[in-house]
Amino acid sequence: MVLTPQDVFWPTATRIIASRYPPIDLFERISGDPKDWEAYIELESLVNPRLRQEVGDMSLVPVEDRIFGNGASYVMASFTHLNPKGSRFSDGSYGVYYAGRDFETALRETVHHYELFYADADLGITRSEPMRVLVGMVNSEFLNVTSLPGVELQQVLHPSNYAAGQRLAVSIRDSGANGLIYPSVRHPSGECIAALKPKAVGIPIQAKHLEYHWNGTRIDKYFDYEMNMWINI
Repeated sequence: MVLTPQDVFWPTATRIIASRYPPIDLFERISGDPKDWEAYIELESLVNPRLRQEVGDMSLVPVEDRIFGNGASYVMASFTHLNPKGSRFSDGSYGVYYAGRDFETALRETVHHYELFYADADLGITRSEPMRVLVGMVNSEFLNVTSLPGVELQQVLHPSNYAAGQRLAVSIRDSGANGLIYPSVRHPSGECIAALKPKAVGIPIQAKHLEYHWNGTRIDKYFDYEMNMWINI
């Protein structure tokens, strides 16, 4: 299976995460040779026992792919803290940094997954926890999923069955590729990237906070703290 490489330059790639995931202090201030980070974590854990839990599994990120500095934890955490349930392009054994080309795409993608959570929890009308909007530049080469043959493309972009996407991602990850660019399934006019290494994306900054409103059936609006108003979806 051969995918077409594409140079991706998005000045404002957007990712939305729950605010309960704060910046990880170690990644914000650490410097020096990344190969020494494990030893540094081991030493600092003696005075801060919670550090290992905060940092996650550093061994999941190859030394040459590690990044640090202000905002780096928003990227690194995607690779050191795994989702055991997996995702469209991960079987749960490795991390992926997902982002949309624009805010609307990131919003629609995130809303979809929160709707699944609220429906499964059988909640009444409620508001979500605060969400962080992260914005950063992407300027790397990704493999374009749309270069797949029609049937394979449909399988990879299936709305709920991620098996084909996970198989594809494993194969390109083993080849050392930066990741994939693909059409958003939740926002048809949008595009997303699935980065397979931290260095494939720029370090983002926090843009603003949001809060979602679940009306018992769907998320019908969000509160924009920057604009101080509810906006219908």
